[in-house]
Formats: sequence, C-alpha cells, structure tokens
Amino acid sequence: MKITADALLFDNDGTLLSSMESVYRCWTRWAQEYGITAEEFAAVELHGRPAAEIAADLLPAEKVAGAVARIEQLEVEDVPNGGTHVLPGTKELLASLPDGRWAVVTSATRRLAEARLAAVGIDPPLLIAADDITRGKPDPEPFLLAAEKLGMDPARCVVFEDAPAGLTAGRAGGMATVALATTHEAHELSADVVVKDLSAVAALVTEAGVEITAITAAA
Repeated sequence: MKITADALLFDNDGTLLSSMESVYRCWTRWAQEYGITAEEFAAVELHGRPAAEIAADLLPAEKVAGAVARIEQLEVEDVPNGGTHVLPGTKELLASLPDGRWAVVTSATRRLAEARLAAVGIDPPLLIAADDITRGKPDPEPFLLAAEKLGMDPARCVVFEDAPAGLTAGRAGGMATVALATTHEAHELSADVVVKDLSAVAALVTEAGVEITAITAAA
C-alpha cells in the first residue's frame, strides 16, 4: 500500500521507541505510593494517554496535580536506568525525512519525552507534548496542532501510532493512519494500514510529497 502525504506525525512510545519496562516500573511504584490497589491500577488504560488523565481516573481531584508531578519525576529519573530503546526501523525512516516534514506527537510531558528521545539519539524538528494541549488523545487536538505548526493541511498528514487512542485521534483529525503492532495485536488496531513496526515502512520524498510504502503488512 502507498500513501502520499506532506507530513508524517509520529507517536513516541511504542512507535519510535519503547520505554515500557521503565513505564511499568515507575507507575507501579507510583501506585504503591498513593495507596492504589493492584485491581484499581489494572482497570485503567495506561498506554497512549496523558498522565493527568490517568491520575484523574485513580485519585481525588485535589491530589492529581501533585501525583502528576510525582510520576513525571519518577519517569525522568528512571531514564538512565535503562528500559528505553529505539524500535526497529525508526532511525532509518527518520533519516530519510527532511526537517519540516515530520513531528513527534506524544502524550508524555515535554520534559519526559525529551529525556527519552535523547536517550535513543532522536532530535525531532518539532515535538508536541502534553504541555502543549488541553485535550489529549483520543481527541485530535495534538495532531491538529502538529499539522498547524508544520504549516500542513491535516488531510495531507499521516499519523503513525501503536495505541487505539492515538489512531482514533488521527482519524478524528481527518488524517491517514498507519498502525504499528508493537504494543497491541494487529486485530486490535483500526487504521488504513497495519504493520509490525517502522522497519516495514519506507518513505521517498518526491515533488508530490512524501511517498510512504508499507513493505509488509502485519499478520
């Protein structure tokens, strides 16, 4: 399958890199600190959502701000401890794209996203983080803001995501979607095309835009 676009918008964790080992280590400690039971914690979707929304699902409103600051501290401090690594195909695909044609759009805070990206040697030309928006994924605001900052028509942007919430956000923004089966099974993901990871994607910059080819689809 081929898609021609003007810009590529990448989720970060689960798409460009994986920090799941660190995420679960930190959030487990956080839950214990706040007296959240394993059952309560297991009932909340963690992946692809801003920390403020997760905390709001689990704690009284007056505790949310402090709890969000605490999980950010835990996760940033944990970056040097390992558990964050670049995913297959990421470096190769990004190297084929000129600045102004791509952005990272994450549900993490800017401080945390920058720490994780730096840990794997990625320096995006544009980063949209939780600090920049008022409504997180599955709302399309983060991706629409990225398109606006790049000066691109949302209809000419392609979203790369591993989480259902992010794919919903991309579709709601009128964008084409490419799902990566890195954290969910392929049958759980709804997108224009589903691939195993970015190693299955190639991009070629032409006069018409960026021609994106899915080399192999996920089973």
